[in-house]
Amino acid sequence: MPTTIHLWTPGLFDFKGGIQTYSGFLLEGLQTVLPGATLRVFTLHDAPATLPTAPQAQISYHTTGHVPARLRTAAFAAQTGWAALCDRPDLIITTHVNFTPVAHALKRLANRPYWGVAHGFEAWEVAKPQVRRGMAGADKILAVSGFTRDRIRQSQSLQNLGILPNTFDSQRFQVGPKPLHLLERYGLRPDQPIILTVNRLAAGEPFHSYDQILAALPTIQAALPEVHYLIVGKGGDRPRLERLIADRRLQDCVTLAGFVADEELPDHYALCDVFAMPSQLEGFGIVYLEAMACGRPVLAGLDGGQDALNQGELGALVDPEDVAAIADRLVQMLTGTYPNPLMYHPQALRQRAIEAFGPQAFQRVLSAHLVEQLNLATTPMKNEADQLHPA
Repeated sequence: MPTTIHLWTPGLFDFKGGIQTYSGFLLEGLQTVLPGATLRVFTLHDAPATLPTAPQAQISYHTTGHVPARLRTAAFAAQTGWAALCDRPDLIITTHVNFTPVAHALKRLANRPYWGVAHGFEAWEVAKPQVRRGMAGADKILAVSGFTRDRIRQSQSLQNLGILPNTFDSQRFQVGPKPLHLLERYGLRPDQPIILTVNRLAAGEPFHSYDQILAALPTIQAALPEVHYLIVGKGGDRPRLERLIADRRLQDCVTLAGFVADEELPDHYALCDVFAMPSQLEGFGIVYLEAMACGRPVLAGLDGGQDALNQGELGALVDPEDVAAIADRLVQMLTGTYPNPLMYHPQALRQRAIEAFGPQAFQRVLSAHLVEQLNLATTPMKNEADQLHPA
């Protein structure tokens, strides 16, 4: 009988956050690695109208996005639980650890194996005991990075941890010149040094990478008077951020671009000279990969960006709390004096990012995990997967 996989995800089509993007790549990977498998996809927040209209062989979608918000989680739990009891899938994969309690109950009731995917801080410090039990009872918790894996191990002492790193659309993000229409939109010149951050403006979080860059900006301006900082993203922190920029009299050198549609993101990466997001809260950060695929140098935080930058091979790492170091790194990167030649060769940087984190690399690691879990004699990528040893 063909392998049956159930994939549980917050969403795929209605909103493109990091977990949703990862879930989409995971679904594509499952289709590639297990082409004969039956895949049933359950999405919490997608509405029926957002689902693909063209039927796909051996894949079906089920959603609770049409259910009122106060009842939606319960409806999703009932839907996924009942489907698993009827189907008895070979594996359940949840792309958010908050779904693991239902999967854990199914394992105890019907002996169905399950994985959970851990992205970042939502899995580092888990307060709910049922989620902690769900994570502990999983056949595998796949962290998107070694950093996330280590944080979970420190907080929960789990032994069922593996890694399945983020990936990105290597065809969509390409090396190119600064787009003229964006230069005109933001009132910038082609020769002007531009720093870019793409991040949600989340109110209430204890740390914001854009705050650190704003604090470093006067020092950067002393070396590069024409520098401009562009922040892409929306969220409840915007009013506070606007006040902070005004209080520091940075209005002339900072632009809050707000929400940018997915189709415009590649051009925004191409607009910048350095992509900077020295964060403490990134479990991995797909945006780092997207920027590198566009050939742009990347600055990331030591606490959350070392995996995406291959421990500094692909970019520059910095203590996210050290404003002076952030300023120094950005001046070096903008003036071409930071000692990492790869970041100044856009096509070579792009190629190395694809080799390390492109879809084929993602699928090889996924294949290795599936071979181990399902005891498959062969898979389309087994020979390559056997050479990998996911930690």
